[in-house]
Amino acid sequence: MAEDTSSDNREAKRPQFGTRNLPLDGNVFQHNAWDNVTWDEEQEKLAQQKVDENSIVTQSSEQLLKHDTEADKYWDKFYDIHNNGFFKDRHWLLIEFPELAPNTVKQETERPMRAALTDKDQNQGDKHIKILSLPCKDGCKILEIGCGVGNTVFPILMYNTDPKLFVYCCDFSAKAIDILQQNPAYNVNRCKAFVLDVTQETWTTPFELESLDIIVLIFVLSAIHPDKMQHVVRQIHRYLKPGGIVLFRDYGRYDLAQLRFKKGNCLGENFYARGDGTMVYFFQQEDVRKLFTDNGFNEEQNFVDRRLQVNRGKQLRMYRVWVQAKYRKAST
Repeated sequence: MAEDTSSDNREAKRPQFGTRNLPLDGNVFQHNAWDNVTWDEEQEKLAQQKVDENSIVTQSSEQLLKHDTEADKYWDKFYDIHNNGFFKDRHWLLIEFPELAPNTVKQETERPMRAALTDKDQNQGDKHIKILSLPCKDGCKILEIGCGVGNTVFPILMYNTDPKLFVYCCDFSAKAIDILQQNPAYNVNRCKAFVLDVTQETWTTPFELESLDIIVLIFVLSAIHPDKMQHVVRQIHRYLKPGGIVLFRDYGRYDLAQLRFKKGNCLGENFYARGDGTMVYFFQQEDVRKLFTDNGFNEEQNFVDRRLQVNRGKQLRMYRVWVQAKYRKAST
């Protein structure tokens, strides 16, 4: 009896992650998600109306101070409740940021355009380019800030075969670091996890100034009070080597999560408290650009990633918005 390879063939024809674009006459419920979704003026206007509505009532300065000063406690409780079974490893990051595991592909390998997209490239659709330069290939030192329970760290350790690679990772939740260190994939010969509140004036770290090749910020800066973001970026600049790079991805303005907030959760402009006490900010491209370029970085990528996720069973459409960027410290 011949082997049924129809499912394999269907999978082979499936567009790569980041390049599944919805045709104008396409069936929106054909897949669970669509990439690079275009918003019209009416959709953006309605989103702004929802933001205006959920921002009418703001929490008091005392409540804001409590969320800020006790952020580690809220996140400890969050990780204590969810432990590590709630989270999925971010294997997709290695497609979005090939710098994290450059030795998994040949340097000249073509990748989807979104893997190195800039403002001036955004209208080039799914055109491919070649990745010609990566920040480090041998003995790379990476730091992930806000590592949680390791869902970015462990895919890097799995796919990056550089024997001299070393990944540092920190979080201000001691509970998260404890869960990460208990993971069987935690290898002290290639990884060091430690507790650090990056909003503190000075950092106590297991590495020196200007010693890191890559710093990863994935859905972490949004959890920090906007007034403290400048300090964090300045510290990042101090610890990166000349020529080192920041890989950034976080919540964008009008993301579904922002539109779902109810009145009374707003802490400030585009800044909210979740029901569990943790905080979240929603960025625009210009927020991110100014934050890094004002503090000594050169922009290599900054784009809004708009995705349409669908619930095919309930016939629901859910629009996600993220900002993805890369900033490099100037070489001396």
